[in-house]
Amino acid sequence: MRCDAWRVAADRCVSLDPWCLMGILNATPDSFSDGGLHLDPERAASHGVALVDAGASIIDVGGESTRPGAERIAPAEQIDRVVPVVSALRSALGERDVVITVDTTSAEVAAAALEVGANAVNDVSGGTEDPEMLRLIAQRDVGIILMHRLAPPDLDSYSDRYDAEPEYGDVVRAVTEALAGRIREAEATGIAPASIMVDPGFGFGKSVEQNFELMRGLDELTRLGRPVLVGLSRKSFLGATTDTTNPADRDLESAVAAVLLGSPRGLVQRVHDVAGHQRALMVGEAVRGHRMAAEPGSSRPRTR
Repeated sequence: MRCDAWRVAADRCVSLDPWCLMGILNATPDSFSDGGLHLDPERAASHGVALVDAGASIIDVGGESTRPGAERIAPAEQIDRVVPVVSALRSALGERDVVITVDTTSAEVAAAALEVGANAVNDVSGGTEDPEMLRLIAQRDVGIILMHRLAPPDLDSYSDRYDAEPEYGDVVRAVTEALAGRIREAEATGIAPASIMVDPGFGFGKSVEQNFELMRGLDELTRLGRPVLVGLSRKSFLGATTDTTNPADRDLESAVAAVLLGSPRGLVQRVHDVAGHQRALMVGEAVRGHRMAAEPGSSRPRTR
């Protein structure tokens, strides 16, 4: 079972067909790739609009780095970072039909961002870190992304730096079963099933090879019947294959990985380089015989 849309409100869904790109907008000084670039709200909003122009349907705004080893940030400081950015971005987008997600594990931060224009929450703890998060999502009737991880970022390591592989047995089965449990918990809290997206957490508590195993087994995760968020962009396990140490230099590896995964309906790609991924996915679909082409005067794909 695969999904064509993600519900973010009672009267609003995001189309995931033929694919959906989520642009990354970090209002942080220490994110692994773009830390410090978008601290000014107006500059951040301008970058967000550029991501939309390049083909993003969703913009993900975060105020706390989730890179391995990152320092935890108090909710009040996260709010000071993300609320002005979300507000400025919503204003800059005007009437454009773009969803804004807030990347946080704190219900307090999520609530503040929703008040100024965010539509959904991207929770890398899968709703486990703050017991109020799932209740907030149910009350507000908005979208939620539930990610799998083994440990919070400050206790984690980069995929290519583990002394010993995290123990899973079958990593695909373990991650799928864990996310199935988070789906059940979210639904039991009152969250609409169609509002739930899952994320296998590439780079979070997985070795280089385990990340590639997850990529190869992604079809199993789609059988949960929920949209799947894939966050491969500039990750260390991709750089490990080409000995590319600078994250900003890994856009080519990221786009190749995205094309190899293809664009099954229900797959959302979370990326830094929206324009490059959009073009790469179009070519990939043309090779597969789906005859993708851009809408005239637009970077968005269409089927002809």
